[in-house]
Amino acid sequence: MTGSGAARPSAISTLPVQSAGAKGCAALVRARDWSGTPLGVLGAWDPAVRVTVDLLLESPVPMLLTYGPTALVLYNDAYADVIGGLHPAALGRPAAEAFGAAWAEPGMGDVIERVLRTGHPVLEPESQLQLRPGTQEPAFYTRGHSVVRDSHGERAGVLTVAAETTQVIHRLHSLGDLTARLAGALTIDDVTRVVLAYAMKSFDLDHCVLGVDDGGAYRYVRRIRGEMLDEADERLPPVWRRASADPTAPLVTAAETGRASFVADGEPLHAVAQDRHEQRIRSLAVLPLRTPSVRGALTVGFRHAHTWLPAERALLKAAAELVAQAAERARRFEAQHGTAQLLQRSMLPEHLPELDTFRIAARYDVGVDGNAAGGDFYDAFRLTDGRLAMVLGDVAGHDVRAAAVMGQVRAALRALALTDPAPPSVLAGLDRLVGSLGAESRNEEIFVTVVYGVLDPADGTITLASAGHPPPVLRRAGLGGEHATAELVKVPPGAPLGLGGRWQTGALRLEPGDTILMFSDGVVERRGHPIGDGLDALVAAAAASASGDPRNMCSLATAAVAGTTDDDVAVLAVEHALAMSRSATMEVAAEPTGPSRVRQWMTTRLREWSVPEPVIGAAILCTSELTTNALLHAGTPAQVHIDLNAERLLVSVADTGTRGSVIRARADALSSRGRGLGLIEELSDSWGTDPTVRGSTVWFEMLLPGVPGA
Repeated sequence: MTGSGAARPSAISTLPVQSAGAKGCAALVRARDWSGTPLGVLGAWDPAVRVTVDLLLESPVPMLLTYGPTALVLYNDAYADVIGGLHPAALGRPAAEAFGAAWAEPGMGDVIERVLRTGHPVLEPESQLQLRPGTQEPAFYTRGHSVVRDSHGERAGVLTVAAETTQVIHRLHSLGDLTARLAGALTIDDVTRVVLAYAMKSFDLDHCVLGVDDGGAYRYVRRIRGEMLDEADERLPPVWRRASADPTAPLVTAAETGRASFVADGEPLHAVAQDRHEQRIRSLAVLPLRTPSVRGALTVGFRHAHTWLPAERALLKAAAELVAQAAERARRFEAQHGTAQLLQRSMLPEHLPELDTFRIAARYDVGVDGNAAGGDFYDAFRLTDGRLAMVLGDVAGHDVRAAAVMGQVRAALRALALTDPAPPSVLAGLDRLVGSLGAESRNEEIFVTVVYGVLDPADGTITLASAGHPPPVLRRAGLGGEHATAELVKVPPGAPLGLGGRWQTGALRLEPGDTILMFSDGVVERRGHPIGDGLDALVAAAAASASGDPRNMCSLATAAVAGTTDDDVAVLAVEHALAMSRSATMEVAAEPTGPSRVRQWMTTRLREWSVPEPVIGAAILCTSELTTNALLHAGTPAQVHIDLNAERLLVSVADTGTRGSVIRARADALSSRGRGLGLIEELSDSWGTDPTVRGSTVWFEMLLPGVPGA
């Protein structure tokens, strides 16, 4: 096999390495002195071996030749990229020296030595290689090993051809991740967010769209390369657009026919393009999403020509099948969830009382499942003598029966309080009702807890009684430079309703600046943790709050305890304001001029109230974003409410949509700015969303200069 001891073969075509213009590995082979190796002098190499080296150096595919018993290493430029930092030192050295410990790894040297010994070729699909020193992530290759024979038919070496499949392996792994993430997607919005993130990352796309049927038309969400996304985009629902009604549009065609299409190069979106980005798309794959209740499509594309190989098509079709199944589950969930939540929220008060020096807010959030009505409830209403009745209760269970019992308890409580508002009297009447309901249904396990109080606006005194319910939290304002404090209200414990108990009352005075917070056990209970830990966390969060504003306190309470809860959450907060606040409300029509009119109205009103200009500017920016978002999301009129007191400016924007969640303003959909939620988080001191019976309210609070924490 050596060149020095064998008869000189006849001359053959010149090797690339013998060309003066050789580059890369060919130039290195040409420049190297091979006389001390089994190959011998370059010009005397065996003709068959020389042809193999010629093929190797000319090939764009990674190739490695290991020659002779010592596995002398020769390779081309493509293989040099595979071994990274080992090049060029590895060239012309025995494999054990060139590759070090990697040569001894299973699937490397042992396979090549076996091929040389037996002469039988070996194909290794999806083998893992870790040749590059210092790299953390292994590469995957499909490798073929075949014996190389010299001019005499003897086995001279082994030629290895490697096709990298790392990208395919990663895509298969990401398909597994997609499956796991879709398993936790409850709504179509959740599915869309997961799918778009997966597709853009896994396929390095320029363009990705997910569209689903919406009545007689289609709606879609799009992602494009370079789009600015932040953490808020991952938390909040995407913004949907109406799809073209053109039946020839790729998305519509795939959704209606159920047939996938692949364009390698052309103008697939030219006829229906809505902007320059879509006009520039040259290659496009369109995958249908079809199930018993869903019609839609997933489209992915590039701004350059792209051949959709069979493996890639199969992967995309598999992903589309997973997406369609997840969309089917989500649509069923949304139908059930919508009915349950409409029932739940229709039993809660749509509006809370407005008092001169007391501000009231409430919030209701569904549990993790969210697929059934629950028994949590709150209420606040004026009594005939001008006092305020306030209550928060919990009927055990997460079904329609629990919601029905909740509705009966809430209605009965109002009737009892309007007759005799004393807490012991009201709870005694409710106890008889719950006992009667249990007897009628032959179910003695109806479990209802309530905390009920009566507030006298004249002096801020509150008389409270509890029927097995967690005590409220009282936040004392830090006046005169002192820090705010918080504690659990000392309410005499009482038995849950329906057990024939007797209830005693406790009393406290709500001083100006103080806030009382009632809450359901879902706020503080976490699986595997004592309820005392949750109560301590809630008290600490209330004390640390920069403001006792009731909306802020409700939002704070729902996030005060770490972890998730399966239970529903209800909170009710009442603040004794330091001074009477000024407020104004504007109804905004669902038309393009709406946000501009809101900006003008707010600027005028806030300047009349002598609000500092920096606060006005920040408030106008935030309100404009929320108004634009509300009008786009709901497609119905919105209501903007501003409330100003000595401490802070509170702004809320309510829509009358049905999703009950806020949508972030995006650069491609809202006012060309795309600042949205990130801007509100940056400029406001606190913000939140309040689902209501019909739609949702988004609010933010800005402390005025001179207020601690402002």
